[in-house]
Order: sequence, then C-alpha cells, then structure tokens
Amino acid sequence: MTVLDEAPGEPTDARGRVAELHEIRAQAVAGPSEKATQAQHAKGKLTARERIELLLDPGSFREVEQLRRHRATGFGLDAKKPYTDGVITGWGTVEGRTVFVYAHDFRIFGGALGEAHATKIHKIMDMAIAAGAPLVSLNDGAGARIQEGVSALAGYGGIFQRNTKASGVIPQISVMLGPCAGGAAYSPALTDFVFMVRESSQMFITGPDVVKAVTGEEITQNGLGGADVHAETSGVCHFAYDDEETCIAEVRYLLSLLPQNNRENPPRTESADAVDRRSDVLLDLVPADGNRPYDMAKVIEEIVDDGEYLEVHERWARNIICALGRMDGQVVGIIANQPQVLAGVLDIEASEKAARFVQMCDAFNIPIITLLDVPGFLPGVDQEHGGIIRHGAKLLYAYCNATVPRISLILRKAYGGAYIVMDSQSIGADLTYAWPTNEIAVMGAEGAANVIFRRQIAEAEDPEAMRQKMVKEYKSELMHPYYAAERGLVDDVIDPAETREVLIKSLAMLQTKHADLPSRKHGNPPQ
Repeated sequence: MTVLDEAPGEPTDARGRVAELHEIRAQAVAGPSEKATQAQHAKGKLTARERIELLLDPGSFREVEQLRRHRATGFGLDAKKPYTDGVITGWGTVEGRTVFVYAHDFRIFGGALGEAHATKIHKIMDMAIAAGAPLVSLNDGAGARIQEGVSALAGYGGIFQRNTKASGVIPQISVMLGPCAGGAAYSPALTDFVFMVRESSQMFITGPDVVKAVTGEEITQNGLGGADVHAETSGVCHFAYDDEETCIAEVRYLLSLLPQNNRENPPRTESADAVDRRSDVLLDLVPADGNRPYDMAKVIEEIVDDGEYLEVHERWARNIICALGRMDGQVVGIIANQPQVLAGVLDIEASEKAARFVQMCDAFNIPIITLLDVPGFLPGVDQEHGGIIRHGAKLLYAYCNATVPRISLILRKAYGGAYIVMDSQSIGADLTYAWPTNEIAVMGAEGAANVIFRRQIAEAEDPEAMRQKMVKEYKSELMHPYYAAERGLVDDVIDPAETREVLIKSLAMLQTKHADLPSRKHGNPPQ
C-alpha cells in the first residue's frame, strides 16, 4: 500500500517506524506478563533474561531472532503468538571472550519446544560451531510442545545432531534450572558439563507418575532426578549448587579454564605463586605406610597455583578425583586416586569418570597430570558382573588415545593392572616420576609372598614367621623405591617437596609436544 493507503495510527515516517520497533522490542523483552514473571520468581527461579545477565559480561549480550514467532494454528495456538517463542538466543562475552547462549523462557509455553523454538536453537548452535566459541544452554523447559506434534520432536533431533557435531570441537555446557524430562534430557547428556540447582531442577526420562504406573514405586521428582541424585548416584550431573546465582558464577569460572575451541589452548594467566615454591608439608601429609589413608585433595591444593582448583564430579565416584587447576598460570587436568575413599581403588564408576575427563582434556588441549596411589581394581562379584573389564578399558583407551602432554607421579602404591591403566610409561605417559615412598608391583608384598612362597610357608615350623620373612624379602628384592627407576620405567625419583617445581618445568618442556594418531574415521572405544 502507499503512504496514503496506510491505516490510521500507523507510523508514516522513519522516526515513527523506529518508535514502533522500540515498542515491539520492549514487549519482547518484558515477556508475556508481570504475573508470569512473579510466578517464576515465586518458585525461587530467575527469568531467562536475568540468567543471561548473570552469565555474560554486562552489556555484551546480542540477541538473535528476538521477534521470531511460531506459525502453528491448531489447538488455539493461532491466538497466542508471543515474541521469542519461548527461547532467547544470542551471544555475548565472559571475561571478554565470546560465548553463545540459549535460554528457555518458562513464562512462555512453559519453555516447551516447538518448531520455531527449535529452529532458533539450531541456528545459534550452528553459529557457535562456525565461530568456534563455547555454547551454554540455560535449560528450563517442559519438553516438546504437544500442540505441534511431531514437528516439535524433530526439533530435538536437530539439537542432538548438532550436540554431536560440536562434541570435542567447542565446549558445551548445560545448566539445568528447571525440569528436563523425556528425550529432552539427552541433549545435556551429550554435552561436556552439566550443572544443576537443588530443588528447582530435575532430569529424568520417565517421570514419577509413569514410574508408579509401571513399577508401583512411589517417588518425588527430586528423589527420582534431582540435583543430588545426579551428582551422587547417577553421575549425570558434574556440578550441583543451592542457588542459581552461585551456579551461574561457577559456569563463568569453568569457562575461564577452557579454550574457545579445539584449535586453541586454554587461557593462560600470570601467577604470583612461585614456580620453585617448596612443599615440605607433603612430607608429613602423605604417610609412608601404604595402609594409612590421607586426603589427596590436600596434595592437589599444595601443588596448584594458590591452592585453587575446580573439582569435576566431586560427589560421584569419590575414590578418584578429577579436577581443573592452574600451574604457573597454565590450565592442567588432574586425575588422582583418593585413598580416603575405598582406599583409592579403581572401580566401574571411577573408571568411567576418569575416562570421560581424560577425553575432555585431550579434546581441548589441556595437559594431564596423574597422581597415583592405587592398590588395584575393586574385587567383587558385582564389579565383575557389572563389566569392570570393559569399563576399566574405557580409562585405558582414553589415556592411550590422548595426545596432550601427560605426566604421571607415583606417590605410594601402584599395583597391578591399575598401575598400567593410570597412565604408566608403558601406555604413553611422556614423563613418569615417583616419590621415595613409591611401591610399584604386580600386587602387594603380602599377597605376592603368599603366592610365590606358598610351599615354604606351609612347610615351615612357624608359618607366620616364615611368611613375614618372605614378605620382607619380596619387598627388598622387587618393591624398593628405586626398582622401577633402575629399569627405566620411572624417569626420576623426586623429593616430594619439589613436586610443584618438577611438574611445572616438565609442562614447560612439553608445551611444544606434537603427536599424531593413525589415520582413521574414528576409534571404536569399549562401551
């Protein structure tokens, strides 16, 4: 139509059009209603835009497709077409580095995913992959939009496909801030890290009502798929916090430890913690007696910059520690046995936890330091029937496949197959160090003596005295601290107080390491 044909009240010049634009944008930013916002706050939850403001640097957010609306017409949807269609997408910065984000707006259709909603997410994921920058999803949605039928389900397929395409290319972080049920839960499971907030976020494939109908079991949503369940029992959640503000602040901290993509190194910072700082406390912290427990976390605190590190999966499979920290400003991944829990043995869950962490570090160019104090794999019928062989092989495969700098340090025990699996020199560790308290062997001296000297012990007048004698002999012959070093299986035996300096200087030497894997489409890791 011409200007003369325009309806009464429509703007007729550029200024009027701009004023109209600002009005429409204000409507989109405000959301459906103040009542909907109050309802969100009443649940102890922030709105999608409030969450984005916490995540990104002030004033850095640039929204994409703010004015997008759905095109569905059935079941009354034609009368309800809010801007954004229930998801806010765009990019901004975290500590000055680009980060892409999408956030479900629970105030609109309960954050449920429809065709237009999904298309917006697909677009921002494609942009993140193309730009080579991290993607953070702020999840608070009720699943697929039932009124749109299979079109909504297909939208999830597009998300899963892009999660897989981006895997190992850009960091992907899922922040669960509300319900996530059914097929929607698979997107977070495909990402690198999952954050959850206690009480307000849940993840499950089938909800409590379905569980009750099928099995007769009664359980609450949090009992079935709350943050504590996934942080402690299932291992689905890497980090769990009491409130959204703390959760999102920790997401920012994690991003500061990760590179933008797999072609870059993690950001390096200047450290005031001296490289040659001695750690004499380690001499007393770790008992020489291999049967006495201690807290490996304190060892890690002592060797990293300023005692600061971020533990991943802190409450799941606690017999092994996986953490990100800095040494002389360089980000490192640390895998360490925890003697305080199950004596630090490897079991199914510990193997899976460490394997995934090794793969993540390797994907994003993070050097790996392994601290060993491991008596072996956990024996038991449950472990064998649960597939400890294939699960333990996951960790072995991950280490063997990793091309980043790898340094292992044996503090005390390193027995049997667990010693080999935990990045021994024989599977490709670049450097292997040991403390003078190390014991590297096929098994403990007591068990070895019982096998090797079974006949002598049985025939002796005093079997127990003979057994003790044989144990001592085995230790002196095959388990003294320098046995492995004499055979080139350990590069050096070091003073524990000099651990930090030795590791940092070794990492500096390995900075230019280059290693290629054989040409192949992909490996076939154990499942």
